[in-house]
Amino acid sequence: MATVLLFCCAASLLFVHHNHSFYDRPIAEVIKTSQTGSSEETDMHNNKDRLYTQQLTAKLKNGKDKGKLITLTNEYSLSGAFDQKYYAGNELFVAIDSSTDNSLTGTVKDVKRDKYIMIASWLFIFTLLLVGKKQGFFSVISLAVNGLLLSYALDVYLNKNGLGLLAVCGISAILFTVISLLLVNGFNGKTYAAITATLLGTFISLFIAMIVLKLTSGIGLRYEEMQFLTRPPKVVFIAGVLVGSLGAVMDVAITMSSSIFGLYEKNTQISIKALKASGLEIGKDIMGPMTNILFFAYISGSIPMLILYFKNASPLGYTLSMNLSLELARAMAGGIGIVLTIPIGLYTSLYFINRKKARI
Repeated sequence: MATVLLFCCAASLLFVHHNHSFYDRPIAEVIKTSQTGSSEETDMHNNKDRLYTQQLTAKLKNGKDKGKLITLTNEYSLSGAFDQKYYAGNELFVAIDSSTDNSLTGTVKDVKRDKYIMIASWLFIFTLLLVGKKQGFFSVISLAVNGLLLSYALDVYLNKNGLGLLAVCGISAILFTVISLLLVNGFNGKTYAAITATLLGTFISLFIAMIVLKLTSGIGLRYEEMQFLTRPPKVVFIAGVLVGSLGAVMDVAITMSSSIFGLYEKNTQISIKALKASGLEIGKDIMGPMTNILFFAYISGSIPMLILYFKNASPLGYTLSMNLSLELARAMAGGIGIVLTIPIGLYTSLYFINRKKARI
């Protein structure tokens, strides 16, 4: 198995370093760089930044002009907000502007990042395998399957009229849960308990969130970040709540079932009362950290926009409302799911343990 993985790793890395011919857009590798100028700019809010002009000489790696040199001009800022400085060895997607006397010029469109993504992916896979071993291997498989499943589900929703986004995401959530937990933990009572608790916790929390939205008419939620969607933003938001809550709820469910079944397997004579008490203590210990993890996971993505709004003297209430209303609502819905999953996971695990005892 290790030999196969190492071969796959080497083959994939070799491929992404030599796959230029598979791209339709021209790709050029930077050979030489030089700075040709700089200037300082100050905006209306007295924010200062320095702009640089960089001239690049690059070699085309694909297309009809493969092997030829091209001169590129790159403008970047010290802040690097929307641009970046390039170095020799960088591979760039370019647009060829003109050709005079065999001299090509063009502009930079984007950076070719597939080799860096591939390296990071293999580091993630090897770390998961090193720590999780067999379970880590099945985790990688489940992650890949779930990614493909989500992509297919969204494609079905976009191309098939009459299918609702919530229905598609609901079916996908069930499949995500079943595939992930069965692959990682196998076919046993612990897994069945975790699957049941995950689905119940997720859909009950979603149901509560939908009731709250109905009663409050969604007042206070700002959907401006979805203004370019051609779909109802409220439905997209609820679907996001469903998928976003699923991961945290699944984590809590498998933690509860694994802990309860672990206690029982170490001492099959332990009483249900003792298991219940231990389960409640475990639930109290994981409830706070899991809720905080979910909160920070949602809020962290809004930090750049918060800084931008505050830097431009935007009022506190308006800034928080514009940037955090949806994230806070998602975090609260997920937090409800986490809290509900603790007792659901506990009693579901006890139910399967009682069934196991009855068969002995």
